[in-house]
Parts: sequence; structure tokens; C-alpha cells
Amino acid sequence: MGLDNAEIARDLDISVSTVKNHITGIFGKPGVRDRAQAVIAADESGLVAAGNRCS
Repeated sequence: MGLDNAEIARDLDISVSTVKNHITGIFGKPGVRDRAQAVIAADESGLVAAGNRCS
């Protein structure tokens, strides 16, 4: 399972609103509306392979 916005903000020492702004920008580029669609788009484009996790 991925991190939520608050966890990302804490890990990066930035505000939750900054995380939200970045996420919105990421969603806008491929034209997706949520994280699940972003993962699918990344997998279909070859950007990532499903099942691979960053540590």
C-alpha cells in the first residue's frame, strides 16, 4: 500500500497542501483522476512495472 498525503508530507518535511499540489500536477500530465489510474497509466507506458516497489 502506498503512503497517504500526510505521510508523504511528513517524510519530505513539506506541507500536506504542497503534496496535494504536486499530486494534482502529476495527475494532470497523463490526464488521470486518482492514484490507481496513475499507476495503471505508468504501467501501460512502461514507466514502471506493476508489483515493483520502491524502498
